[in-house]
Amino acid sequence: MVEVILKRFENPDEVTYFNKGKFETVTLGEMTIGRATYEPGWKWSDDVGPDIGASHCTVEHVGMVVSGCATAAFADGRVTELSPGDVFYIPPEPHDSWVVGDEPYVSLHFLGAGKYAK
Repeated sequence: MVEVILKRFENPDEVTYFNKGKFETVTLGEMTIGRATYEPGWKWSDDVGPDIGASHCTVEHVGMVVSGCATAAFADGRVTELSPGDVFYIPPEPHDSWVVGDEPYVSLHFLGAGKYAK
């Protein structure tokens, strides 16, 4: 019989801290789910990339915005704003991201969480 697994982000399996943000993960079997929390002024290329030696994120993401607004910005000039309630897919092309406005941004990540900020 398969058991039910319950976890909460208040007690994550792992937390990665960086300037103006954090990324928490919980693992359920073979699936890792992440919660990103970024403060106003956070930008991936400034606050995550230098710590891992990268100028852009190349992780494929599937997630949902819980609160706040952020962007996904690609090398070809495309910039997409992500708002509360949006369910998003970000392809594994090099991209940057930043918080828009003065409200913290929070999103859940269902794909890519195990590779993020590593």
